[in-house]
Amino acid sequence: MPKVDVNKVAEILKNNQLEPTVLRRVIEEINLAVQPDDDGEKVPALKKQFVILISDPDGELPKTDFAGWVLQIPENESVVTTQERIFKATYDYNRSRKGKLYPAKTVGEALENVPAKHFKEAELWVKTKTPVLMLRTDNEIPRD
Repeated sequence: MPKVDVNKVAEILKNNQLEPTVLRRVIEEINLAVQPDDDGEKVPALKKQFVILISDPDGELPKTDFAGWVLQIPENESVVTTQERIFKATYDYNRSRKGKLYPAKTVGEALENVPAKHFKEAELWVKTKTPVLMLRTDNEIPRD
């Protein structure tokens, strides 16, 4: 069933020359009907965090923690081009008026401060502007 804006309904009723008192009552009822029910208490939304899990079955990565960013690129592109995309977006930003005032000098600054429109032009989408921790796994489920 299509959804219609309450203002459009009011305008249609007004155009059909309903009495103002009837029109007002109908619009009040419609507004009450479209409001969400607040009968129960709302549970606050659970805050979530991004984590990057790296599969390291051979133990080649160092034992220390890493931090990184979650990014997206087109599916048919190579992941090797990701850094080039970051650099291109940063160069474009640094040439802009705002970029000349506050240039991005590191990858971290670029991912945190460069507006999304520059990344979108480079076909790169930054999912986390602040770095997230990466965890290592040996890719095995322990057996009892």
